[in-house]
Amino acid sequence: MFVVLLCLAAAAVLAACGGQAAQQGTDNKAQQLSGNITAVGSTALQPLMEQAATQFMAKNPNARIVVQGGGSGTGLTQVAQGAADIGNSDIYAEEKEGIDVSQLTDHQICVVGMACVVNPAITVDNLTKQQLIDIFTGKTTNWSSVGGPDQKIVLVNRPKASGTRAVFKKYALGGAEEATGIEEDSSGTVRKIVHDTPGAIGYLALSYLDGSVKVVNLDGVAPNKENIVTGKYLVWGYEHSYTKGKPGGVVDDFLKFMMTDEVQKNIIPQLDYIPETDMKITRDAKGNIKSK
Repeated sequence: MFVVLLCLAAAAVLAACGGQAAQQGTDNKAQQLSGNITAVGSTALQPLMEQAATQFMAKNPNARIVVQGGGSGTGLTQVAQGAADIGNSDIYAEEKEGIDVSQLTDHQICVVGMACVVNPAITVDNLTKQQLIDIFTGKTTNWSSVGGPDQKIVLVNRPKASGTRAVFKKYALGGAEEATGIEEDSSGTVRKIVHDTPGAIGYLALSYLDGSVKVVNLDGVAPNKENIVTGKYLVWGYEHSYTKGKPGGVVDDFLKFMMTDEVQKNIIPQLDYIPETDMKITRDAKGNIKSK
C-alpha cells in the first residue's frame, strides 16, 4: 500500500512539473514572438484585421500590429514596394494594373459580400441589375423612376483605388463606368453619408451593415451568406492578405493565426464575413465560377 501511494505521489509530481514546463514553454513562445507588422489596404477587411490583431497582441505582448485602411489599390502598391508587411485587398493582385504579381504571395483569409445600400427614407426594396446600372451611370437621376419617392438620387462612391468599388463595379454594374458623385475613402464614412443624405445610394461590405442604412436586394436576391455561398448572389470577393514573397517571423505567425479556428470560426462569422471553407463555389481572378 505504501509503495502504491509513493508511486501515485511521484506521478502527481511529474504531471505537475510537466504541466508547468508546458505552460512555461507556451509563455516563452509568446515572449519570443516579437516584432512590428504594418497591414495596409482594404477597409472592407479592416474590422476583421483590427480585431484579430488585438487578440494576437494580447497573446503575444512583444508583437505590435498597426492596421490601416486606404483601399485595396494602396495595400497592393505598398506591399509590392516593401512599404507595408501585409497588403490587404478585396481583389486579386492580377486585377490591379502595375503590380508585379510574381513578387507577391496571396493569403486568402475569407469572403465578404458587398451590398447596395440607400438612405433609410427611400422606399425601394429591390432593384434590377439594369436599374442599378442606370442609377450609377447617371441615366436614372430620380427615385420615382424606379418606384421610389420623387427624390433626387445622390451617388456615394468609393475612390478608384478601392477594392470594394472594383468588386461592386465588376459584379453589380457589369463593368459600367460610374457617373460622378460623392467619393469617400472610408467605408464607415460612406455609411454615415448614406444615412445622413436624403436620396443617397452607395455600397458597403456586409461587415459594415449596422442597421443605420437600408439594404436593397438585387434582382430579388438578398445579399446574405446563404445566397453568397451558393452563388445566387454574385457581388462578393475574396479578402486577400498579400505579402512580398513568403512571409517570415511574426508576419508568418500572424497570418497563420488568421487561419486558426479562433479567427475562422469565431471572429469571422461574428463580423459577418464568410469562411472560405463554407463556400460551395470558387471564383478566379477573371471572374470564372465553378463548383467545389
